[in-house]
Amino acid sequence: MGSRRGIIGLSLIELMIALLLGTLVIGAAIGIFLANRQTYRTTDSLGRIQENVRTAFELMARDMREAAGNPCSNSVPLVNVVNSAGTRWWTRLDTWGNAARGYGGTEAFADSEFGSGPAERISGTDAIELISTDSNVSTLESHDPAAATMLLNKANHGFVAGDLALVCNPRQASVFQVSSVVGSSIGHGTGGSPGNCTAALGMPLNCGGGATFKYPQPSSVVARLSATRWFIANNPNGRPSLYQTRLTSAGPVSQEVVEGVSSMTFTYLLDGAGSYVDAAAVGSSWPQLKAVRVSMTFIGEPNTGAGGVPLTRTLTQVVSIRNRNP
Repeated sequence: MGSRRGIIGLSLIELMIALLLGTLVIGAAIGIFLANRQTYRTTDSLGRIQENVRTAFELMARDMREAAGNPCSNSVPLVNVVNSAGTRWWTRLDTWGNAARGYGGTEAFADSEFGSGPAERISGTDAIELISTDSNVSTLESHDPAAATMLLNKANHGFVAGDLALVCNPRQASVFQVSSVVGSSIGHGTGGSPGNCTAALGMPLNCGGGATFKYPQPSSVVARLSATRWFIANNPNGRPSLYQTRLTSAGPVSQEVVEGVSSMTFTYLLDGAGSYVDAAAVGSSWPQLKAVRVSMTFIGEPNTGAGGVPLTRTLTQVVSIRNRNP
């Protein structure tokens, strides 16, 4: 039998030193893990912000560049026979010069007040409203003024009753509401909501009757009006987001574009001016608008920045109004 002196275990001091060293190693590993997790969260948040920046600026700039766009010319006389509803967006479209219009942080939309609920514009943030026509253009084959109908060159023109549309040629242009659709034929009679004040689309405007739209074959075309608003509102989760509203004769249809946009400001460059100004300084000079400078502040998820605050980035882009420039 061997001697018991050859069997030696750990002393209490050795055990305590081993536990201390193990604790230090584990603590260091936890610290590295937490640092790596924070770095990952920050990097992921920055990546999301960058993606949101690309999405927000690209989609908004697309609408801005198209403002006042139509298949004819911005310089032809324009008649708007759609019944005025006082505060509705189409009432100011008596010239293509009014196709782009900005709103300062304290100026509400004429038909919509500030609010804090989902899709309600937040007070203190700028907004912009843009009008153009969509890309689906039809050629006017024939026009029957007595029956207030237009025969288009295709049946898949995309119009439905109630749409607001533009018919134009190199001599004149008219904004009206489509009253009926039968195959390739669309109507522009009176009645409906808001309806046309007259079935006569010519100039000068006379809602008691009016002149006949001059139809120079085959240069007249018809396209649907497209109107959008861009603004900041809270989403259903209570986070500020960038919203786009598509305006129709039936009412606005809003959708969230990008989450985490806390503020937005617009400044405007007028023709012949040397500096950008805010919406209040533009006054009634919107027809002279040449470019828009937009700045947005994007916020990341909570605890993604220094000190546990959200990561934020403010970026600026300048957009030329393509249809106002040579």
